[in-house]
Amino acid sequence: MALEQTWRWYGPNDPISLQEIRQTGATGIVSALHHIPNGEVWTIEEIKKRIAEIEAVGLTWSVVESVPVHEDIKKRTWNFKQYIKNYKESIKNLGACGIKTICYNFMPVLDWSRTDLEFDSGDGSNSLKFEIDIFAAFDVFILKRENSRQDYSDAILERAEAKFKTMTAEAIEKITRTVIAGLPGAEESYTLESFQKVLDTYNDIDASKLKKHLHDFLSEIIPVAEQAGVLMAIHPDDPPRALLGLPRVVSTVEDALELTKVIDSPSNGITLCTGSFGAGHFNDLPEMTAKLASRINFVHLRNVSRDAEGNFFEDYLFEGDIDIPAVMRELLIEEKARKEAGRADWQIPMRPDHGNKMLDDLPKTTNPGYSLYGRMKGLAELRGLEQGLMAGIK
Repeated sequence: MALEQTWRWYGPNDPISLQEIRQTGATGIVSALHHIPNGEVWTIEEIKKRIAEIEAVGLTWSVVESVPVHEDIKKRTWNFKQYIKNYKESIKNLGACGIKTICYNFMPVLDWSRTDLEFDSGDGSNSLKFEIDIFAAFDVFILKRENSRQDYSDAILERAEAKFKTMTAEAIEKITRTVIAGLPGAEESYTLESFQKVLDTYNDIDASKLKKHLHDFLSEIIPVAEQAGVLMAIHPDDPPRALLGLPRVVSTVEDALELTKVIDSPSNGITLCTGSFGAGHFNDLPEMTAKLASRINFVHLRNVSRDAEGNFFEDYLFEGDIDIPAVMRELLIEEKARKEAGRADWQIPMRPDHGNKMLDDLPKTTNPGYSLYGRMKGLAELRGLEQGLMAGIK
C-alpha cells in the first residue's frame, strides 16, 4: 500500500528532463498536450506520441493535467456545444490509450494567481506569494476595473493605494505580467487591454450561474468518463476566493461535496490540492480529506502560511498552516479501504506540488513553483512521512 508517486512535467519544453525526474524516485508523470489549442480534440496519435516519449525513459503517463475547459464552455456561449463534444472525444481517446485520471479546472480566465513569483523565504530560497494589498493595487489602480473597490475592505484599499503610489513603472509592469501574462497550467495569456475585454465577458455570470454551468458540464462528460474507465478530478480554485470580479465555485468542502452529487459516480471526483484549498483560512484540510476521501482521484501536496485577509505564501511541507501528516494519514486510510474493497483503482496518484526554488536551481530558468530540487525535497519528505504512517495503518 502506497500512494503513486508522480511528478508534473510540462512536455518537451520543460526545463526539467524526464531523465532527471526518474532520478527523483517518481514513477508516474503528470502531463498534458500543451501544444494542442484549447477546445480541440486530443487525438489518439498525439496521445500515443507523448506516452512513447515518457515510457522511453522508464516512466508512465499516469495523470493528465489538464485537458483545458474552453472559456465558451464555462460561459455556455458561442461554440460551447462543439467544445463539449470535443472534450468528450478527448476523454474517450485518453481512456482508450490507458490513461485513467484527468485533472481539470473550472476557474474563469485565470488558472492560478500570485503577486510574487520570487518571494524571499529567508533561507536563500524563494517561493510563491499572494498579497491581497498588491493584488488590490493592481485591480483598482492599474487595471482600473469598474466597481473593483467594492471587493475590498477600506483598510485593504488604503494600504493598496499607498503601495501603488510607491510603485515604479518597472514594478507596475512586473505585477501586471505576474498576474495576467499566464502561468504554468494556463493555456492563454493576455495584454492589459485584452484581459479587461475577457473579464467583461463574465459580467452577467455570478457564482450561482457558473456553478450551474459546471454542473451542466459534469452531466455531459461524466457518463462518457464512466464508459471510458476514466476518473475525472476537478482542481479547486487557487486561491479560493473571487478575483477581479470573477466567481469561484470550487473553494470549500461544501462546494466539492455538492458537485460530487451532481452525478454519484467515482468518475466524478476531485483533486485534493492542499495548497489551493489551504490558502483559505476557513478550510480544515484533514477534515476535508476525511469528508471527501471516497471522491479524491488525485492529490497535490504542498503547504502554505496564511492569514484571514487572504494573504499566503507557499511554505515548506512541515512548516505551514496545513497539517500535512494528518492529511496523509486520511489518504492512506482511504487507500487501504479501496484496496480491501477490491477496487482496481485503489492506488491514488500523488505529486509534490510546487516547491521552493533553491540550490543549483536558483540561477536557472524554471517554471514558477516547478523547479527540480524543491519538489525533490518535497517528494522525499512525503515518501518518508508515508512510510512512517503506514506502520500504524496496516
